[in-house]
Amino acid sequence: MAEGQVIDGIYFNEVIEDAGLDEGTKKLTPEKIERVINDVLKGETGARLKTYVDTCIHCGLCSNACHYYLSRDKDPTYSPAGKVKQTMWEMIKKKGRVSPTFMKRASQIASTQCCVCMRCAMYCPFGIDIAYIMSVVRRICHLLGITPLYIQDTAHSHAVTMNQMWVKNDEWPDTLQWQEDEAREEIPTTRIPLEKEGADIMYSVIGPEPKFLAQLLYQAAIIFEVAGLSWTMPATPGWDNSDMAMYTMDSEIMGRVKRVHFETARRLRVKKIVMGECGHAFRSVYDRGNRWLGWKMHPFYIEHAIEFYYNLLKSGKIKIAKKYEEPVTLHDPCNVMRGRGLYEMARYVVSEMCADFRDMQPNREHNYCCCAGGGVINCGPPYKMTRMLGNRVKAEQIAATGAKVVIAPCHNCHSGLEDIVSHYKLGTHVKFISDILYEVMEKPGAV
Repeated sequence: MAEGQVIDGIYFNEVIEDAGLDEGTKKLTPEKIERVINDVLKGETGARLKTYVDTCIHCGLCSNACHYYLSRDKDPTYSPAGKVKQTMWEMIKKKGRVSPTFMKRASQIASTQCCVCMRCAMYCPFGIDIAYIMSVVRRICHLLGITPLYIQDTAHSHAVTMNQMWVKNDEWPDTLQWQEDEAREEIPTTRIPLEKEGADIMYSVIGPEPKFLAQLLYQAAIIFEVAGLSWTMPATPGWDNSDMAMYTMDSEIMGRVKRVHFETARRLRVKKIVMGECGHAFRSVYDRGNRWLGWKMHPFYIEHAIEFYYNLLKSGKIKIAKKYEEPVTLHDPCNVMRGRGLYEMARYVVSEMCADFRDMQPNREHNYCCCAGGGVINCGPPYKMTRMLGNRVKAEQIAATGAKVVIAPCHNCHSGLEDIVSHYKLGTHVKFISDILYEVMEKPGAV
């Protein structure tokens, strides 16, 4: 990764080889760029974007909210306003008459140097949502065919298989049966009900669970069994609630994936959807997918795992046998904390499970992003160092707690924090809430 180069008159603070951007840029023409930009600005945006762009007074108060800016020694090119100035402002000012090289740079900024974490909007005196502006940049880049290769491949997986990891239709139920067999060795009455119509809950997870983290399905089965809940999982496409197309701004594929998810819940006649520990998937179901489909609200109550565990502990359906002893801290995932306000529920759950909870500073809705969300980690290995160097402040924040375990109730956050812990040699472990809850809960009927 080289830095600080000028290519075709465009400044690149990072120069990274990416076939998705490099090959896509070669196919661009000035005429196509101008047409696509203006089609999106006139046909897919409106007063919201115009108000944001016209209102910004370039005060720079958003800068200190951004982990990229702070971690990069306050380089102004990484500030939120700086990123908008290098992308959307130029497109509007020049009425779409920008070069292919400019669009390549805009795609790199929007997809890999902004996590659309929404923290900057909290510090803007006018409440300008820069995450929305950068999402519009991503939308333009998607329509021009210049999206980072790895995340584009994930969007293709959603389009073909309705799941993130190319999990085949027969592999999904096979994995559930395998995990049910494992769980029954611990509690013989455990089942993972498939296609149970009329259950109270449809439990949905993301593609990496059956592919790489099947133990999370095992833990969920034990939690549901001990709590005595009526639940089911679908055997058909619609089980995966993740949606990287939401972050490439391929809204057409996002809408297809969300429609299948909702229609699966409707077919099973469940009362609500409980989602595993993932932030972006939660956002795609409770906030983005339903709106693209034309629904003001989602057709089922959507409950994130944090709220689910909170209710189980509050009601006494899950009891703690002995608290977890190692000192822990809690990462606040952007999409369920800033986006949904579950930070107090999360702290209740962690405090119930753990004897030594040490909060990060700042915390709750002010916590720093993991630098993996917003699809950034899904842009793949070429951008790993972009993430590592872009989140030194997160490493410092974790280290200051002295905790031995970081609890991250989100898959992308979990993976991103593992990279940070390793890169900065923090000597801590990263766990999901369910990892600890499964370990410390009472398990009546266990053999």
